[in-house]
Amino acid sequence: MSTKKTAALGKGLEALLGNISVANGGLQSKDKKTHTVTAEIAYIPLDEISPNPDQPRKDFNEQTLEELAQSIKEHGVITPITVNKKDGKYIIIAGERRYRASKMAGLKEIPAYIRIVTLQETMEMSLIENIQREDLNSIEIALSLQALLQETNLTQEELSKKLGKSRGTISNYIRLLKLPAEVQMALRNDEITMGHARSIITIEDENKQVEIVREIKEKDLSVRQVENWALRLKQEQLSEKAIKRTSKSDLPLTHIEVKRNLAKQLSTEIEIKRSLRGKGSINISFSNDKEFERIVAILQKSQKD
Repeated sequence: MSTKKTAALGKGLEALLGNISVANGGLQSKDKKTHTVTAEIAYIPLDEISPNPDQPRKDFNEQTLEELAQSIKEHGVITPITVNKKDGKYIIIAGERRYRASKMAGLKEIPAYIRIVTLQETMEMSLIENIQREDLNSIEIALSLQALLQETNLTQEELSKKLGKSRGTISNYIRLLKLPAEVQMALRNDEITMGHARSIITIEDENKQVEIVREIKEKDLSVRQVENWALRLKQEQLSEKAIKRTSKSDLPLTHIEVKRNLAKQLSTEIEIKRSLRGKGSINISFSNDKEFERIVAILQKSQKD
């Protein structure tokens, strides 16, 4: 199933990088000892740089890397990578693709912004840089957000402000990690979209969630079709709950039968209250305006018939 990649998320990396001083108005001379550099730009030997172990992006397309390597051979590295200096070593904060492609191109060194930052700042910068990529899938974003929340003292509210996204958006991504592994893999491999996943997650039964994903892949179901499927399942669950409650009721059998039939017809919970004298009320439940309109339409149609 061909799907569109996840849209870029949030503010730019500059939201965390701040001002970076540039030595001598530009790149430093290549013979300067880089181990003395703290917060500026310098050329750094590639063999002194290591990828970030907390890099949220684990898969790199070999073809695009080769294309980038060819471009670097012809034009060099246009945009410096960003690294964190710690104990005389350099850890990549942003730019691992440029780093990998530079190695493929046979370069010995690469221009870099050098920062001395804390673990939290490193993770924040790496996350910001990566989740803006349009080719980063929803599961990679979710894992990155979860890791940042777990490894730092940031709350979801604080993180949403840093990314320029609502707290609801952050929560929606993290909720994806509660889906069964097969569903997560389908989302990660672009076999389903974020829209599909958000509909599937409303279904309580994990077996049903997996069943729907397989149907999406087999029949190329649209998001709207999955939304309708999820809605039907929810209505069936509500009807089953309503019917179960009738078995515990002290209502007369005729009232119980009416309650059961109404619950089935309207796909919602029905409550009937009755006094010993026969006086009572019928309560029809709805969860939102859309469901209210649906129930009213059914009742109006019944009147016409």
